[in-house]
Amino acid sequence: MSGTDYIRVKDLLVNVYLSSGARWPPKEPTKPTLQPIFVTLSIPYDIKNAADNDDLENSISYSALASAVRAALSPTSSAEFTPVFDSLECIGCRICDLLLSQSPYRSALHQIQLKISQTKAPLHCRGIGIESSAARSADSWYVDRIRYFCEDIECHVIIGVNPAERLEKQLVRFNISIDHPGYLPGTGNFLDFRSLIRRLYENVGKTDFLTLEALASYTALESLKELRLFLRGDQAPSINIKAAKPYALVFASASEVEVCRTFSDYPSEFKTEGTSDTPSLSTAVIAFGSNLGDRFYNIELALRLLEVPGYSVQNAHAVVDILDTSFLYESAPMYVTDQPTFINGACIIQTNLPPLELLGLLKRIEATVGRVPSIRNGPRAVDLDIILYSDLVIDTRPQGQRQIGENLEGRLVIPHPRMCEREFVLRPLKDMIPDDIHPINGKSIATLLDEVLSSFPIPNFPMKKVVPFPRYPLSSDSKAPLTNIPPIPSNLTYWALPCSYASPSSKTRLMAILNSTPDSFSDGLVHNTLSTALDYARHATQSGADILDVGGYSTRPGAVSVSVEDEISRVSPVIAAIRKVEDNELLRDMLISVDTFRWEVARSAIDSGANCINDVYSFTGPSCYPYPSNDAGEQTIARQYITELKKLTREFAVPVVLMHSRGEAGANKDYSDYSYVGSSKAVIEGVRVELGLKVDDIVKGKGGVRRWLVIVDPGIGFSKTVEGNLEVLRDSSSVTDDVYIGPESNRRRNPLAGFPSLIGASRKSFLGTILAGGNGRTTQPNERGWATAATVACAVQQGACAVRVHDIAEMADVLRVANSLWRPL
Repeated sequence: MSGTDYIRVKDLLVNVYLSSGARWPPKEPTKPTLQPIFVTLSIPYDIKNAADNDDLENSISYSALASAVRAALSPTSSAEFTPVFDSLECIGCRICDLLLSQSPYRSALHQIQLKISQTKAPLHCRGIGIESSAARSADSWYVDRIRYFCEDIECHVIIGVNPAERLEKQLVRFNISIDHPGYLPGTGNFLDFRSLIRRLYENVGKTDFLTLEALASYTALESLKELRLFLRGDQAPSINIKAAKPYALVFASASEVEVCRTFSDYPSEFKTEGTSDTPSLSTAVIAFGSNLGDRFYNIELALRLLEVPGYSVQNAHAVVDILDTSFLYESAPMYVTDQPTFINGACIIQTNLPPLELLGLLKRIEATVGRVPSIRNGPRAVDLDIILYSDLVIDTRPQGQRQIGENLEGRLVIPHPRMCEREFVLRPLKDMIPDDIHPINGKSIATLLDEVLSSFPIPNFPMKKVVPFPRYPLSSDSKAPLTNIPPIPSNLTYWALPCSYASPSSKTRLMAILNSTPDSFSDGLVHNTLSTALDYARHATQSGADILDVGGYSTRPGAVSVSVEDEISRVSPVIAAIRKVEDNELLRDMLISVDTFRWEVARSAIDSGANCINDVYSFTGPSCYPYPSNDAGEQTIARQYITELKKLTREFAVPVVLMHSRGEAGANKDYSDYSYVGSSKAVIEGVRVELGLKVDDIVKGKGGVRRWLVIVDPGIGFSKTVEGNLEVLRDSSSVTDDVYIGPESNRRRNPLAGFPSLIGASRKSFLGTILAGGNGRTTQPNERGWATAATVACAVQQGACAVRVHDIAEMADVLRVANSLWRPL
C-alpha cells in the first residue's frame, strides 16, 4: 500500500460531567458540570481485505466504537454525578484504556489518535481541547504525543504603532498550541486551561506593545510560566502562538504573527542547564503526619518512598532528595478532635518534579502507606502536604472558590492556606527555616509561630517533641517494602519531651552504664563476663533504668586500643543475650544503646538488638580535631566515619547521641578562641560552635540523619577544665538555646537549638578534683556517688532528657526527687 488507512469516528457528541466546569467553574466542588464535548477517533488500520470483499467482518465497526465510547463517558443516570472526569486528559485516558485494554478489538488496535474538544470553554475562549496519540505495549498502553490547543482567546489591548492605536484598546485574538512529548495517565498531572486563559486575559490586557511580534513573544512567555507549574523539570514542550489583529487591515480579515517558543528561548526567566540533560531543581517543604497504626513506621516508609520516586513516577530522570528534616512532634488532633493523637513533622526536599506532579507523587505514597480517604482532617496512616515550593504562589481552585479553606481535595494551593494557623506545621518549619519569609504575608516562620502561640490559650494537650526507638532485632518475617529500600523496623517505644526548656512537662530519664571492658576508668573487670553483664542488666531494669548503654572500648586517657573484632565480641553477645531472656519481658524489651564510634560495631550491635548509638566523637572518629581538620589525611578519615555512620543510621532509623569532644579526653582544653562571649561562657560557646558544625553535617544535605533521631551531649569530662565542666553543667540548657552564636563578623543561629540533651558526669575525674580540694578527700571513681548525685540534680533542673550514670538505684532515687521538684508531669 502507498499509505496508511484510517477508520475514523469524527466529532462524536457526548455529554460528560467535568469537575473543571464549563464557561464558569462549578458552583460547588461536589457538583460537576454536565456539558457537551466532541470526540474524534482515528485508528490506523489496513482496510484492504474489507474493501476487496466488501465485508465489514474484515474491518472494525465504527458504530461499535462510537457506542462503546459514549457508554463509557456518558452519565449512568440523571440522579447521579457519575462518571466524573477531572480533565480532558482523564477523558482521553478513559478512552485509551477502553479501546487498547478492554475492547474486543484490542488485538487489532495497535495505535489510536484522539481529539477531544470542549466547545463550552472557559470564559474569553471559543474552544479548548487535546489531541493525542497512544499505542499499545503488551497488556498496557502509553501516550507518545499530546497537543493542547486553545482557540480564539480574545483580549482587548493597546497594540500598534499608529497614534490612534495608542488611544484605545482593540481586539487581539490568540490561538495557542502546545506540543508535549507525552503525559502520564492517571497522575492528576493535567493542564488547567482555565488558569492559563485567565492568566493571559489578565496579563496581556495590561500590556501596551508597539508590535504584534513583541506581544506574541510575551504571550508565549506567560504561557510557559503557567506550564512550568505542571511540567517536570526535564520536560521541554514547545508552544505555538498565533496573535491576530482583526481590525488592522481593511482588505484582510486580520494581520497575524505566529511564533514558536520553548523554555530555552527565555534563559533569564527559566533556569536552564545549556545542552546538559540534567534537569533544573527546585526546593519544596513537605509536611507530614500520622495517627493510625505504627505512626513512626508510616512516616519513615513515606519518606523512603519519597526518595525513590521512580517506583511510581514514570520518569527516568525524576529526582527527590531530602535535604533537611524537623523534629517530630506529638500533637492533639485539630478540627476533628475525636481521633488518636498525631505525630507531625516536615522535611525540605530538592526535586525536579513540578508542583502538580509532586502532588501526584505524594498522593500515591499516601495510598501505598495505607491512607484510606475519610472525612476532611480525619485520621490517616500518613498525610503529606506541599507547604511551600520555592517562592511560588499557586492556587488551582476555581476563581470563585479560593476563599473556601476546606476546598482543597484534588487541588493544589501553595503556600498551604492553613499553615499560618497550625502550630503542628509551623513548629517543624521553624526547626529548619525559622527566618524564611512567607511569600504572601511577608512574615518569617518564627514570627508566624509566635503569633499562633500568643493568640491561642494553653491547650490541654501541648505539643511535645518525640524521639522514637525502633525494635531490634528485626523479626524473621520483616521484609523490605521495595527492593532498593531496606526493611523498616517497627516502633518499640518513644520518649516524649517538652518543646522548650521553659516547659517542664517531661521527666529526665536514666541511662545505665554497662561497661563490658576490662579497663574502664570506673568499673573495669566488673561486668565483662556474660553472666555478670546480665545480672547488671536485671538490676538496672529493677532499679528503674530507662535505657542501658553497653560499651566495649574505654575512652579514658591512655586506654589500650581495641580491635573492631574484640569490641564486637564484648558488646554484641551481651545485647543478644538480653534480647533472648525468656523470664523477664521488661528486661527483654529494655532500650539498649551501644557506646561506640565504629560503624562495624554499631551494625553488629543493632543486628543483635540495640536501639540506639552513643558516639563520643560525633561520627568523626577519635583523631579528628579540629573539625574540619587542616590535615588532609585526618579529614579523609573523618569523612569516612561520618559517611558510614550516617548511612548506617539512615538504614536502621535508630537514634544517635552525639557528644562534644576534641580527640583525647584529657587534652585540648583551651577555649580562648571563643572569648568574644566572655570568659565565663567560652566553653558553652565552643560546644555550640564545634558540636553544632558536626550536627549540621550529619543532619543536613542528601543522606542526612533525621533530625528527630539526634540527642546531643555537651561532653562533660572531655577536653574541659574543672571550671569548664562546671560552666557547662550549671548552664547546660543554654547549649541548645535558640540564640545567635559566633563573632560579630559571622553571627548565625545556634545549630544545636532545640535538640534534646544528655548529661554524663557520673564519677568523672573533675568530681574527684573538687572533692580533693581544700580540706577534702581523695576518692576513687566508685566513691563519687554523692558527687554524681549533685550533677544529676543539676541536669534535671537544666532540662536534660537523660542522665548517664553508674550507680543506678541511688541515682534513680535522685531522679525521682529532682523530677518532682523541677520536671513535674
